[in-house]
Amino acid sequence: MKTSQIYKVMVTGVCMATLSACTDLVTDEKDSVVNKVVEGNFAPVNVVEALSSAYKDLSTYSDQAGIYALGEHTTAEMIPPTRGVDWGDNGVWRTLDQHTWDASHSYILSAWNALNQRAYKATEIIASNPTAVQKAEAQFLRAYNMYWVMDYWGAVPVREVTQGVNDLPKVLTRSEAFDYIIKDLEEALPNLPKKGPSVTNGTATKAAANFLLAKMYLNKAVYKGATPEGPYTFDKADMDKVVAYVDAVTADGYALEKDYFSAFSSSAKTEPILNVQEGTAQNRWMMTLHYGQNPSGWNGFATLADFYDTFEAKDTRIGKPAKKDGTQFSGISYGFLIGQQYDEKGKVIIDTRTQKPLQFTKDVPLAGAATDKGIRVIKYHPANAGKYILMRYAEAYLMKAEAQLRGGNAAGALTQINALRTLRGATALASLTEANLFEEIGRELYWEGGKRTTEIRFGKFTTGEGTSVKEAYTVLYPIPSAALVSNANLEQNPGY
Repeated sequence: MKTSQIYKVMVTGVCMATLSACTDLVTDEKDSVVNKVVEGNFAPVNVVEALSSAYKDLSTYSDQAGIYALGEHTTAEMIPPTRGVDWGDNGVWRTLDQHTWDASHSYILSAWNALNQRAYKATEIIASNPTAVQKAEAQFLRAYNMYWVMDYWGAVPVREVTQGVNDLPKVLTRSEAFDYIIKDLEEALPNLPKKGPSVTNGTATKAAANFLLAKMYLNKAVYKGATPEGPYTFDKADMDKVVAYVDAVTADGYALEKDYFSAFSSSAKTEPILNVQEGTAQNRWMMTLHYGQNPSGWNGFATLADFYDTFEAKDTRIGKPAKKDGTQFSGISYGFLIGQQYDEKGKVIIDTRTQKPLQFTKDVPLAGAATDKGIRVIKYHPANAGKYILMRYAEAYLMKAEAQLRGGNAAGALTQINALRTLRGATALASLTEANLFEEIGRELYWEGGKRTTEIRFGKFTTGEGTSVKEAYTVLYPIPSAALVSNANLEQNPGY
């Protein structure tokens, strides 16, 4: 007899915030997985269909809420100002900025649900007699989604397909989760295909696995540390592994793009390691552009003046001017949008709310912000945007430099960083320290979703501008209340 059961993977029920200021362009996900059960046993899934679905699920990383919000709004390079009634949303954005979240925060719950569901979907594929390549792909996907659970919450729930509907998922400690993820990646690596850079890289490859392995070992001191908040001790052997894994990515043909913004365009040639193929990157420009611009955005997120001021004026990463040649979207600049804004024909844009010229300002308050307050950010340009990037070579390049510095090869790290700065038009550094390396990582990778992880590794997460709660325990998010209720094996993180 064949029956169907709803397996509650980790929690019961999804609480979704209503966004009054925008429209979410990513399909809502549910927290449960429908599993077929044949006489009490797991029935294999259609591997081809399930893998296709799992890759489509990566689109959740391009949403402006959930996973991305937890990685960026809690840092010193992004602010979500409330403009009148816009972006109030019951305080979900403000509490992230101020570090005043709690276990009931809707984006903490939605991210938890999405990531754990996707990890379990990969487990189903692995249990369904896949080919060696299909299994390797599923192991990579499980590792990738579990990585973010481990990074954000520490504890990682794991459900086996052999468990009954009433069996509770076991919970891995952060250290155990690290080992679990490494095992998946190491087992997957030999069977994954070798592919060079391409904007169509939407599936698991050797380069993607090597990238994630490098990221794991770079952060091992955090994930395996005695306490989540540090201090962290970076072992040279781990740093050597980071260098080796990045070198393996390089050997597959990856390199820095000569034109910084081309990396985010449909014509990217040397950087894309893993992109989201389902949908577009339009959330990234919609979430920041003003209503009066074309395309008309949600007039939301901005960067902070202190972060903007870390760039030299000649650094090409700070942006390039709009073409204003009459073509569609040519009124939009690249990089940081500050000062007077123009339409596609070079005409001054008038803010319809204030009836004044639209001029983006450096200053921006968290609450009560006028519509023109805050520097806007465009990396994916609406005129030529490529697919949303999950992994790009520049991050791997920087991981190698950091590993060299932490592993005792300061000269090699300085050479690596100065080669990047020369390519970006910036002045070479005389020496490399943790402080100026941290700033360089920010200049290269701003708004790409991983700033929180970098701040924690450098001991800066609790010191950012606007942070109200500066306690060390906030380096981990609270386990969502709904998850604690549904799984007695989970324990709340300290401090919550």
